[in-house]
Amino acid sequence: MTEKVLMSGNHVIGEAAVRAGCSFYAGYPITPQNELTEYMAGAMAKLDDGTFIQAESEIAAINMLIGASMAGARVMTSSSSPGISLKQEGISFLSALELPAVIVNCMRGGPGLGNIAPSQGDYFQATRGGGHGDYRNIVLGPASGQEICDLVTKAFDYADEYLTPVMILLDGMMGQMMEPVVFPEYRDISTLPEKTWKIDGAKGRPRRVIKSLLLDVNVEEAHNWKLVRRYEQIKDKIQMAESYKTSDAKLTVIAYGIAARIAKSAVDRAREEGIKAGLLRPVTLWPFPERSLREAASNNTEFLVYEMSTGQMIEDVRLSLNGSSRIHFHGRPGGPVSTPADIYEQIKKYYPR
Repeated sequence: MTEKVLMSGNHVIGEAAVRAGCSFYAGYPITPQNELTEYMAGAMAKLDDGTFIQAESEIAAINMLIGASMAGARVMTSSSSPGISLKQEGISFLSALELPAVIVNCMRGGPGLGNIAPSQGDYFQATRGGGHGDYRNIVLGPASGQEICDLVTKAFDYADEYLTPVMILLDGMMGQMMEPVVFPEYRDISTLPEKTWKIDGAKGRPRRVIKSLLLDVNVEEAHNWKLVRRYEQIKDKIQMAESYKTSDAKLTVIAYGIAARIAKSAVDRAREEGIKAGLLRPVTLWPFPERSLREAASNNTEFLVYEMSTGQMIEDVRLSLNGSSRIHFHGRPGGPVSTPADIYEQIKKYYPR
């Protein structure tokens, strides 16, 4: 499929998921991601093996994913901030059970019920695991409709390759805004690697057991270190970031998602005024693209972190740079969205003299 289709971000996720081979979706309504749930209801009904369940709660939905993933299906759920909080126990179970799943968080203002405005206040929850125990999830932060499409495909592949949940983290604005997208062809599921661990009946083979209750402390410790080794492989292989006009930048803005698009316009205006500004946009929020930050820092640039929160990603920026560069911050928590003009003023404010 090569023609462009005009779709909202939420609908793009749904169509891309179906084309990636998703055959099981369970979710519960919450704004501003309801359009995705609605889309999956129609899309799953058209598949011979498609299953859509509007669960009785977010907790039920995430646990339904556990069962379907055990059976070998490509599975997805979605929600928005408070709903993702309710899913955290199930996400911890998916991680411990080494089960692939794709989880979408279309963030809204918070904490608490907050509001339905776009926000980026769930970064800590997403990138630190969010639930109990020593585990991490791959977290992808798209910044456009086309990138949403591309990263959904990658999310399902990463989940299968590393046997882990993968979260797609976007905000309410990206979920609602419409952009032209070119979708890939439908994935031939028969070409995917065999899921040798799935539970599909033990006739003719030894039985398989998938569990996370490991009462022997030494067995639990060994399992934890096994997961850590996998996380180290992920950190080594899939750090992704976009660099924009950073080669000679004296001030580099660091932002992700819709905030990065706003910042890019501000960087362009600054360049027109002779200000050497650049943009570094993390695409993988975990693993954080620390190599890209260190490369940018080698050019003696200062950094301005812009987040639609009180400041969460800035901690990963500080950890990555380890005191090697000066870091500034601008945040808008709870739903307000800065304009390019606002970020331009922040660039001028912090630009080194």
